[in-house]
Order: sequence, then C-alpha cells, then structure tokens
Amino acid sequence: MEKSKNFRKVKQYYDMKLWNLQKVAAAVGKWITANEYEEITGLIYH
Repeated sequence: MEKSKNFRKVKQYYDMKLWNLQKVAAAVGKWITANEYEEITGLIYH
C-alpha cells in the first residue's frame, strides 16, 4: 500500500523527537492515516 505524501516527513519528525504523540495524532486525517500513525508510533490510534 502506498504511503501518504507526508508519511516520511511525519515519521522523521517523530523519530528525531521534534514531534510528540499529540502532534502526530493531530496529523491524522490531514497528513497521514490512522494506520500510518500506528506504524510510526507503535500505538493504536483512538
């Protein structure tokens, strides 16, 4: 399955600790999907 346009950017920000969980969650529906949130964070998106 193809990733969202900004998936790599969001993952990089999270991995570099520039973004916290709340910031990644706020990107769901705008930049990434709920499944991508789970892939990035390892947590279930609520």
